[in-house]
Amino acid sequence: MSTDTVRAGAADEAAERRREQRGWYFYDWACSVYSTSVLTVFLGPYLTAVAKHAADADGFVHPLGVPVRAGSFFAYAVSASVILSIVVMPMAGAAADRTGRKKPLLAAAAYLGAAATAGMFFLDGDRYLLGGLLLLVANASLAVSMVLYNSYLPQIAPPEERDAVSSRGWAFGYAAGSVVLVANLVLFTAHDSFGVSESTAVRICLASAGVWWGAFTLIPLKRLRDRHTPSAGRPSAHGWRQLAATVRDMRRQPLTLSFLLAYLIYNDGIQTVISQASVYGSEELGLSQSTLITAVLLVQVLAVGGALGMGRLARTYGAKRTILGSLVAWTLTLAAGYFLPAGAPVWFFVLAAGIGLVLGGSQALSRSLFSHLVPSGKEAEYFSAYEMSDRGMSWLGPLLFGLTYQLTGSYRDAIISLVVFFVIGFVLLARVPVRQAIRDAGNPVPEMV
Repeated sequence: MSTDTVRAGAADEAAERRREQRGWYFYDWACSVYSTSVLTVFLGPYLTAVAKHAADADGFVHPLGVPVRAGSFFAYAVSASVILSIVVMPMAGAAADRTGRKKPLLAAAAYLGAAATAGMFFLDGDRYLLGGLLLLVANASLAVSMVLYNSYLPQIAPPEERDAVSSRGWAFGYAAGSVVLVANLVLFTAHDSFGVSESTAVRICLASAGVWWGAFTLIPLKRLRDRHTPSAGRPSAHGWRQLAATVRDMRRQPLTLSFLLAYLIYNDGIQTVISQASVYGSEELGLSQSTLITAVLLVQVLAVGGALGMGRLARTYGAKRTILGSLVAWTLTLAAGYFLPAGAPVWFFVLAAGIGLVLGGSQALSRSLFSHLVPSGKEAEYFSAYEMSDRGMSWLGPLLFGLTYQLTGSYRDAIISLVVFFVIGFVLLARVPVRQAIRDAGNPVPEMV
């Protein structure tokens, strides 16, 4: 075979890889609108208002006969969604690794989640139970789809490209969130001009996220390729047994498990801040919905540059050091948030800017770093465990947030309680020797990690 033929083959392979990477980016573009418009901005305050409308004279609702303070219902619903996710994610991950057919599973999860999100248009009156059910389905579907989506990363990007590819994916997601939030802001602030009520405007914003999610999922489904993996044909367990089997397998990779534990803890804090920030802003600080939308839009815009900028920092300082620096920034941000004065949008915007600069990078670099620690052929199975604390799927953070509010009646106490996740996560991550972890997983070690 001639040198020219080899070069042509390598060029074709690189071009196909770039095409697949671009398709991969678009799933972030598709589903991130749910995380932004639904989970971060609209659903928390709106579902809380619906629950309060259905509450008794003491301010409690009674799902399944259990008394729950209406202000805690959304946090508990987010927490409950991860219990469902724990059951379905390991099964989906193992099935993807066993069959090598990730795309059909990705399509099923994405369109179930998109349909549940679109169904939020019917969330009005006192239908807080319908809102909780749709939230459970949408969050669990997002979790499964992200397991499959993330597991493509080691297959479409060689080690030296993963930080950059992962960062671009997050940047695509935040760019989509910015575009849709601008449209949401226009509709919400000028709803009278469009001839709809404020409640209807919110429900349209919720449902449109589902339509967006479903429409743009077509691009990655067209470009991503299924691959036969070494795990194909391997029998799999179900539900909790599969999760236990995955954890037992991870015990043979103790350093990978150590990183995952650190990630699950600090990302639990990140995701709880994301999912509860609007409730904190509206209920504790007395900020209007328009102010909250503008703040989240600021986060989205700055997160695009933050994700790309932290990706560049990782090339100089390594992903681990860059993530540790971001955790310090998160801790300081929460401390500042505790002291924010009520009714002061400017200071809330300053806080939002700080979050935006570290949000995308801390998540993108965690994903790419974990991809180096996964044994070949077990990507989806390992990412099912990884995904349990990603994209608002955390359960312990919302539970702590909800319990703190229920016990104290103060959202300030609830928000500051989340500092513990960043402190513990920092300590655990600092103790992980990532180069040795990569070698133990049987993967090549990048020059800078």
